[in-house]
Amino acid sequence: MPAFTTTRRVEFADTDMAGIVHFANFFRYMEQAEHEFLRSVGLSVAMDQPDGSVIGWPRVSCSCSFDEPARFEDVLEIRVSVSRIGGKSVTYEIEFFRAGTRIASGRAKAACCRFGHGQPMASIEIPGDVRERLERGNE
Repeated sequence: MPAFTTTRRVEFADTDMAGIVHFANFFRYMEQAEHEFLRSVGLSVAMDQPDGSVIGWPRVSCSCSFDEPARFEDVLEIRVSVSRIGGKSVTYEIEFFRAGTRIASGRAKAACCRFGHGQPMASIEIPGDVRERLERGNE
């Protein structure tokens, strides 16, 4: 069972001259669904820390394969599941459905990083409480 499901209606601005969703927009949909998933488990893509730094999740890889086109006014069901939680990264599997038929699938891997004032971004171990929330959201 997927960890999180959301829906999105395809807007006209998301389509190309043929009325089909431009491939790049699937990556936006994936990111929006990931953010909704994180909020559903009490997390955020940017989490302020007591020391003034921020823990965030930049992408280290992302892919999407397409089986059928999506078109203007289609309502897409987007399913997000956590397929792997590593020491410093999380990998999501994302599936797109229209009227029960899978039309696309993707994968995104994000690194857990600390952003400090005046310091370069650095990957860090996923904090225990964050790991627990990610694991709980995948049940």
